[in-house]
Amino acid sequence: MKKTCILIALSLILFSCKSESKNEEPNLIRGEFILIDDAAVLKGNDFIYGVIINDVTLELAKKVEPLQREEYDMVPVVVKGIIKPNPEQGWEEIVEIKEIIGVSAPTSELPTKIKSSEEDKNSGPEKEK
Repeated sequence: MKKTCILIALSLILFSCKSESKNEEPNLIRGEFILIDDAAVLKGNDFIYGVIINDVTLELAKKVEPLQREEYDMVPVVVKGIIKPNPEQGWEEIVEIKEIIGVSAPTSELPTKIKSSEEDKNSGPEKEK
């Protein structure tokens, strides 16, 4: 009887202790993604993460590219990733994308561009002689 009680108590202690594993559970993240040269960013309503560039990130960039209306257009995505503190300078947190859930076309309008003409550059207040 004593051995059974000790075995049960030992089992409860072992299973109740939460061990920290390095393989964290990926989080579902909704945001806008962009990859430019060797830097990727995932931006949401209340966060901005740097993105670790791996095979999944490069695959996401290929899916996003046809949906971009211009070079620096961010595209809405849903991914699963592991959020980690950034050991280097830059973003406070980085995300390692583990799975691509979905990619959709941008819904917002592009920002208005203002073009200047040569006349605007050359004209200005004339000096009195």
